[in-house]
Amino acid sequence: FNLFSHFLEGTVLHRAECRPVVSDSYMKVKRLQVESVKPRRLVQQLDRAVATVFKPVANHDFNLEYEKKKKSEGKMVRADRQQVLDLLFSAFEKHQYYSFKDLVDITKQPVTYLKEIMREIGVCNRKGAHKCTWELKPEYRHYQPSEEEEQKSP
Repeated sequence: FNLFSHFLEGTVLHRAECRPVVSDSYMKVKRLQVESVKPRRLVQQLDRAVATVFKPVANHDFNLEYEKKKKSEGKMVRADRQQVLDLLFSAFEKHQYYSFKDLVDITKQPVTYLKEIMREIGVCNRKGAHKCTWELKPEYRHYQPSEEEEQKSP
Protein backbone atom coordinates (compact mmCIF):
# COMPACT_ATOMS: atom_id res chain seq x y z
CA PHE A 1 0.00 0.00 0.00
CA ASN A 2 1.51 3.28 -1.09
CA LEU A 3 0.48 6.38 0.88
CA PHE A 4 1.41 8.70 -1.96
CA SER A 5 -0.64 6.98 -4.64
CA HIS A 6 -3.87 8.76 -3.67
CA PHE A 7 -4.45 12.42 -4.47
CA LEU A 8 -7.05 14.86 -3.26
CA GLU A 9 -8.18 17.74 -5.41
CA GLY A 10 -10.30 20.69 -4.46
CA THR A 11 -10.37 24.32 -3.49
CA VAL A 12 -9.92 25.86 -0.05
CA LEU A 13 -12.92 27.85 1.09
CA HIS A 14 -12.06 28.53 4.71
CA ARG A 15 -8.76 28.64 6.56
CA ALA A 16 -8.57 27.15 10.03
CA GLU A 17 -5.86 27.15 12.66
CA CYS A 18 -5.97 24.54 15.39
CA ARG A 19 -4.29 24.86 18.75
CA PRO A 20 -4.38 22.29 21.53
CA VAL A 21 -6.03 23.03 24.84
CA VAL A 22 -3.17 23.67 27.24
CA SER A 23 -3.95 21.33 30.09
CA ASP A 24 -1.95 19.16 32.49
CA SER A 25 -2.41 16.05 30.34
CA TYR A 26 -1.21 17.90 27.19
CA MET A 27 1.84 19.29 29.02
CA LYS A 28 2.65 15.79 30.32
CA VAL A 29 2.55 14.36 26.77
CA LYS A 30 4.77 17.20 25.45
CA ARG A 31 7.27 16.72 28.32
CA LEU A 32 7.52 12.98 27.52
CA GLN A 33 8.01 13.78 23.84
CA VAL A 34 10.83 16.25 24.53
CA GLU A 35 12.56 13.87 26.95
CA SER A 36 12.41 10.99 24.46
CA VAL A 37 14.25 13.11 21.85
CA LYS A 38 16.97 14.35 24.23
CA PRO A 39 20.25 12.46 24.01
CA ARG A 40 21.06 10.45 27.09
CA ARG A 41 24.16 11.84 28.75
CA LEU A 42 26.28 9.69 30.97
CA VAL A 43 28.61 11.11 33.58
CA GLN A 44 31.33 8.89 34.95
CA GLN A 45 33.93 9.70 37.52
CA LEU A 46 37.33 8.32 36.55
CA ASP A 47 39.62 7.07 39.26
CA ARG A 48 42.79 7.59 37.17
CA ALA A 49 43.89 9.52 34.08
CA VAL A 50 43.34 8.02 30.64
CA ALA A 51 46.58 6.42 29.37
CA THR A 52 46.07 6.82 25.61
CA VAL A 53 47.33 10.30 24.88
CA PHE A 54 47.36 11.60 21.33
CA LYS A 55 50.02 14.22 20.89
CA PRO A 56 49.67 16.72 18.06
CA VAL A 57 51.91 16.07 15.07
CA ALA A 58 53.22 18.88 12.87
CA ASN A 59 53.15 16.76 9.71
CA HIS A 60 51.73 13.25 9.38
CA ASP A 61 53.69 10.37 7.82
CA PHE A 62 51.46 10.10 4.76
CA ASN A 63 51.98 13.83 4.03
CA LEU A 64 55.75 13.40 4.30
CA GLU A 65 55.69 10.42 1.92
CA TYR A 66 53.59 12.38 -0.58
CA GLU A 67 55.98 15.34 -0.46
CA LYS A 68 59.01 13.05 -0.95
CA LYS A 69 57.31 11.45 -3.95
CA LYS A 70 56.51 14.86 -5.45
CA LYS A 71 60.12 16.05 -4.98
CA SER A 72 61.57 12.87 -6.49
CA GLU A 73 59.32 13.17 -9.57
CA GLY A 74 60.15 16.84 -9.92
CA LYS A 75 58.08 19.45 -11.64
CA MET A 76 56.31 18.36 -14.80
CA VAL A 77 58.12 19.69 -17.87
CA ARG A 78 56.59 19.92 -21.32
CA ALA A 79 58.00 17.22 -23.54
CA ASP A 80 58.22 17.43 -27.30
CA ARG A 81 54.74 17.46 -28.83
CA GLN A 82 55.47 14.46 -31.06
CA GLN A 83 56.63 12.38 -28.05
CA VAL A 84 53.41 13.19 -26.19
CA LEU A 85 51.33 12.28 -29.25
CA ASP A 86 53.20 8.94 -29.55
CA LEU A 87 52.50 8.19 -25.88
CA LEU A 88 48.83 9.05 -26.29
CA PHE A 89 48.35 7.02 -29.47
CA SER A 90 50.08 3.98 -27.93
CA ALA A 91 47.82 4.31 -24.86
CA PHE A 92 44.69 4.54 -27.02
CA GLU A 93 45.74 1.38 -28.87
CA LYS A 94 45.32 -0.49 -25.58
CA HIS A 95 42.03 1.08 -24.49
CA GLN A 96 39.43 3.22 -26.21
CA TYR A 97 38.51 5.40 -23.20
CA TYR A 98 40.71 7.10 -20.57
CA SER A 99 40.00 9.49 -17.74
CA PHE A 100 42.02 12.68 -17.93
CA LYS A 101 43.81 11.81 -14.67
CA ASP A 102 45.00 8.54 -16.23
CA LEU A 103 46.27 10.41 -19.30
CA VAL A 104 48.24 12.78 -17.06
CA ASP A 105 49.76 9.77 -15.25
CA ILE A 106 50.66 8.07 -18.54
CA THR A 107 52.23 11.09 -20.23
CA LYS A 108 53.54 12.89 -17.12
CA GLN A 109 52.73 16.22 -18.76
CA PRO A 110 51.26 19.42 -17.28
CA VAL A 111 47.46 19.46 -17.27
CA THR A 112 47.07 22.56 -19.46
CA TYR A 113 49.51 21.28 -22.09
CA LEU A 114 47.89 17.85 -22.23
CA LYS A 115 44.39 19.32 -22.41
CA GLU A 116 45.49 21.49 -25.33
CA ILE A 117 46.75 18.41 -27.21
CA MET A 118 43.72 16.28 -26.29
CA ARG A 119 41.30 18.91 -27.60
CA GLU A 120 42.96 18.58 -31.00
CA ILE A 121 43.06 14.77 -31.22
CA GLY A 122 40.27 13.65 -28.89
CA VAL A 123 36.80 14.29 -27.56
CA CYS A 124 35.58 14.24 -23.98
CA ASN A 125 32.41 12.21 -23.46
CA ARG A 126 29.89 14.21 -21.45
CA LYS A 127 27.10 11.58 -21.27
CA GLY A 128 26.51 7.87 -21.27
CA ALA A 129 28.40 4.92 -19.87
CA HIS A 130 31.80 6.52 -20.52
CA LYS A 131 30.98 9.88 -18.93
CA CYS A 132 33.98 12.17 -18.24
CA THR A 133 36.37 10.05 -20.28
CA TRP A 134 38.38 10.92 -23.36
CA GLU A 135 38.56 9.04 -26.65
CA LEU A 136 40.25 9.75 -29.94
CA LYS A 137 38.42 11.64 -32.67
CA PRO A 138 37.22 9.32 -35.46
CA GLU A 139 39.98 10.45 -37.85
CA TYR A 140 42.69 9.37 -35.37
CA ARG A 141 41.28 5.98 -34.36
CA HIS A 142 43.48 3.01 -35.30
CA TYR A 143 40.59 1.02 -36.80
CA GLN A 144 39.96 3.70 -39.46
CA PRO A 145 41.56 3.14 -42.89
CA SER A 146 45.05 4.62 -43.11
CA GLU A 147 45.82 7.74 -45.18
CA GLU A 148 47.54 5.67 -47.89
CA GLU A 149 44.43 3.54 -48.42
CA GLU A 150 42.24 6.66 -48.60
CA GLN A 151 44.50 8.19 -51.26
CA LYS A 152 44.39 5.02 -53.41
CA SER A 153 40.59 4.94 -53.48
CA PRO A 154 38.98 7.49 -55.89
